[in-house]
Amino acid sequence: MNREKYALILAESSLELVPRSLWKHPAVIKNARRRGKKPAEILLDTSIHYHAMKTLPKREKRGRPDIVHVSLLLALNSPLNQEGMLNIFVHTIEDYVISVKPEVRIPKNYNRFIGLMEQLLKYGKVPPEAEEPLMFVKTMKLKDLIDKIKPRKVILFSEKGEKIRLTEIPKFLWKGDAFIIGGFPHGDFEEETYAVCNEVYSLYSKTLETWTVLSRILTILEMDNNVL
Repeated sequence: MNREKYALILAESSLELVPRSLWKHPAVIKNARRRGKKPAEILLDTSIHYHAMKTLPKREKRGRPDIVHVSLLLALNSPLNQEGMLNIFVHTIEDYVISVKPEVRIPKNYNRFIGLMEQLLKYGKVPPEAEEPLMFVKTMKLKDLIDKIKPRKVILFSEKGEKIRLTEIPKFLWKGDAFIIGGFPHGDFEEETYAVCNEVYSLYSKTLETWTVLSRILTILEMDNNVL
């Protein structure tokens, strides 16, 4: 890992293609036909596939690609990223890891974003024919990602962590470190996620949305690095 950069990891993110067990559900078939795709080629989305997901394991953590969409828009457009101080990774609930180049321009339109992610998960990279893609995905557990990028330290932000003030973050989070934020709507991190972290902190006593936590961390890091 570049020691002059922070690594942002959206962990256990609610981004996945519709699992095989749901391919024959009427809601999935209807959605796929409407879009001219196969059930295996569309993203799982609880706003569309809610009834199909009722029997899905850990369903409270799944089917929210909008969380990744908003978070990527926020991170990629941040001054910290524009100044070359951020590496961005999306780890999914199915143990895939998406590597995102800092110059990527994520579509602001949600439907176009969905199409892009479906293309990425189908072909493994976007653009599909590129030798140096802007995004690529590989089967990889979170621990394997940590082993690959070799951060100086891994910090997890969770409501279960030690309560700290926002202004204290620069005392613990430095360039060369990785910080993890949950990319799912409800529930807790898996034990495997806690296991790869050196420290766990909380910014607030109540549950916060992913983008709320991310925006505050990025802002305080930008201030500490004299970006803002």
